Amino acid sequence: MEFLGEAVLEKVIGELIKPIFDVGKKAASFDEILKQVRSILKLIEPIVHEIRKRDHPKQESEKQLIQLYEEGDKLIQKYYRAHWSINKWKYKGKITAFYQSLIFLFKFRMPLEQFNTIREILALLQSQLKYGTGEVSGQIGYLGSGDCYAPEPPDFTVGLDVPLRQVKELLVKESVVVVSAPGGCGKTTLVQKLCQDADVKGKFKDNIFFVTVSKAPNIKLMVRELFEHNHRPVPEFQTDQHAIKELKRLLTEQAEKAPVLLVLDDVWGSPDIRVEPEFPLQEFKKFEIPEFRILVTSRYKFPGFGSAYKLNLLHGEEAMKLFRHLAFPTDGDFTLDEDFDEDLVKEIVKRCGGFPLALQVVARSLCGLPVEIWKSRLLEWSEGQSILESGAGLLDCLQSSLASLKDKLKECFMDLGSFPEDKKIPVTALIDMWAELYKPDKNGVHAISRLIELSLQSLLNLVVTRKGATEVEGCYDDAFVLQHDLLRELAIRQSSQEPMEERKRLILDFSGNELPDWWTEEKQPCIRARLLSISTDEMFSSSWCDMQVPEVEVLILNFQTRENNYTLPEFMKRMDKLKVLVLTNYGFSIPELTNFSVLGSLSSLKRIRLERVSIPALCNTMVELKNLEKITLVMCKINQAFNSSAIQMPVMLPNLKEINIDSCNDLVGLPEWLCDLVQLRKLSISNCHKPSTLPEGMGRLGNLEVLRLHACTKLLGLPDSIGGLHKLTVLDITGCLRMTKLPKQMGKLCSLRKLYMRRCSGLRELPPSIMDLKQLEKVICDTETAELWEEHHFTNLKIDDTVDLDWLR
Repeated sequence: MEFLGEAVLEKVIGELIKPIFDVGKKAASFDEILKQVRSILKLIEPIVHEIRKRDHPKQESEKQLIQLYEEGDKLIQKYYRAHWSINKWKYKGKITAFYQSLIFLFKFRMPLEQFNTIREILALLQSQLKYGTGEVSGQIGYLGSGDCYAPEPPDFTVGLDVPLRQVKELLVKESVVVVSAPGGCGKTTLVQKLCQDADVKGKFKDNIFFVTVSKAPNIKLMVRELFEHNHRPVPEFQTDQHAIKELKRLLTEQAEKAPVLLVLDDVWGSPDIRVEPEFPLQEFKKFEIPEFRILVTSRYKFPGFGSAYKLNLLHGEEAMKLFRHLAFPTDGDFTLDEDFDEDLVKEIVKRCGGFPLALQVVARSLCGLPVEIWKSRLLEWSEGQSILESGAGLLDCLQSSLASLKDKLKECFMDLGSFPEDKKIPVTALIDMWAELYKPDKNGVHAISRLIELSLQSLLNLVVTRKGATEVEGCYDDAFVLQHDLLRELAIRQSSQEPMEERKRLILDFSGNELPDWWTEEKQPCIRARLLSISTDEMFSSSWCDMQVPEVEVLILNFQTRENNYTLPEFMKRMDKLKVLVLTNYGFSIPELTNFSVLGSLSSLKRIRLERVSIPALCNTMVELKNLEKITLVMCKINQAFNSSAIQMPVMLPNLKEINIDSCNDLVGLPEWLCDLVQLRKLSISNCHKPSTLPEGMGRLGNLEVLRLHACTKLLGLPDSIGGLHKLTVLDITGCLRMTKLPKQMGKLCSLRKLYMRRCSGLRELPPSIMDLKQLEKVICDTETAELWEEHHFTNLKIDDTVDLDWLR
């Protein structure tokens, strides 16, 4: 017993007290003492954290350890703050005395308590083994090591009162609740508070079990701890399924005393939505136990598993309150100095974007430091340094969210850093990019699948700004991605790990004309990136330097400008492999694109997306884009370009298959030459309120499969020639308020499968030929329009009377 006690003591104390004994053997200088105190505090910090989490009664030495840690932490902070004044000397005596208290604790009190604990465990082990040799064959006796108590939440929390109430309400109605959010948002803290809530404890009593699952779950160990926690003999589990079966038996027995709440914290989802996650949540859901509740926290949303609750970030006063609590201690020695003006603090809090972990890390890193360092930190962020560098823990926490992603999904996540912060990322732009970078994508199916997977991992928010915008198959004009600034910074950081010449994507963000040295040098590096993103602000002069980017396949130009024009860079001419151009103006004015002729040199260009620019008269440029397949124009001035009689569009765009025009308010009508683009398969005109008619030659578009005329509010009707569109499968005339009738030739649309016609309030009759639409599967309309179809005995209607005013934008 003595030998075992000494061996365990040496293991327990180990390297922790060795420095204390070593320094104690000689007369230590104050600098040595200070260094040792800081090292010891750093070593015991995780131990103190674990002791605080336990719900067991604490030993006397544990209470003293917590007290000493808190005292030492405050002393060190005060000492370094005093470094900026003449009062530094007064803390030397206090720190030296504190050091002596540490020596006493580790050299005498703690070893004695550890030795007594070991004696008790060995005695219990002997009695349990003796019992196990008789009547409990095949089972392991309870040793008391299982700890499934809910840890105490931090003493100070903000922004959780409303989520706490809402999750409690969900638990009343639902058997399974999943709380999801990115890492570092307070999911675990929320459920810790819930487990300590008086109403919850009153209902579930001692049947609240808290289990941390983590990335690599050990189901047998988890179930073993639950058995031990309930003072039950532990069966020998042969498989995970056996362990789950035994857990059901245990919880069923516990439910006879009170309802059961099982908290599964930090559950990881599968990196592939087609594959079941490693932790078998569905098996727990199958437990048929009265009043049994499961509460899950995860970065993954687990669709279909339970009622989902998304924990939002902190806003306004909540974020400020948390930051102030950590940055300005209220122990009486440090208050907000007059140098710390409110605007400085607000700007730093704003940079954290309401992310609780970011607020904590930044606040602690600045606590006690002079105002000059605060201002310097803010300046560094504005110059491009990432807030992720602010302190330990923040970067690791966010990076861990990417660990389970498959390579292609991780590449897609990193691509999101190509767009400006705090801006909506159009889904259609991502579809174009990814179709060329990764895999051909019909109707954007693969891209949407990837975005859904990233959304389920809480790495982005996928939103639709207008109701019904995605109801037409393959139409995502009003679908956008929103991403928190910290996640965007993480994407950029992940993209910048290799040397610049070797990166897959190069993301450049310029302020004014401050260009990097390598770009202005005569001999430039040869960049091998496949994706190039360049963002410029309104101070940029549009005077482009040359750039060697021969491998670029996707070029993203984000800009603001005060000028009346925006010049496309000359170096684009040598982008022989460029397939996708995404150009977005985020400024207020709408400048005209100049140097448009560079596009004529891009023989591989397939997709162009332009937003908020004015397109010059095409007859002045005569750009031939032989391989261009898709063009998207959003909020552009295009009337000048479209209505030039000298355009030979079939020659300029011989392989164009898709045109999307959205919210181009100067468009008066569609030109007749549009009808000569015989390869066209999709034509989408949405939210254009001036066109009243369509060209009579529409029937010549024999390959057209999708015709979308969404919210063209002044459009009076469709041309009779529309009957020549024999391959048309989808027709959308939703929001065409002034359309009074459909053409008589409608019945000749022999391939039409879906017809969308909500908010067609002016429609008074349907032509008899609609009965010839033998392939028509579904009509999506409102009640008033449905009555017109019912007169013709057509019943396959989807009625949607939702009133929305989105088309007024």
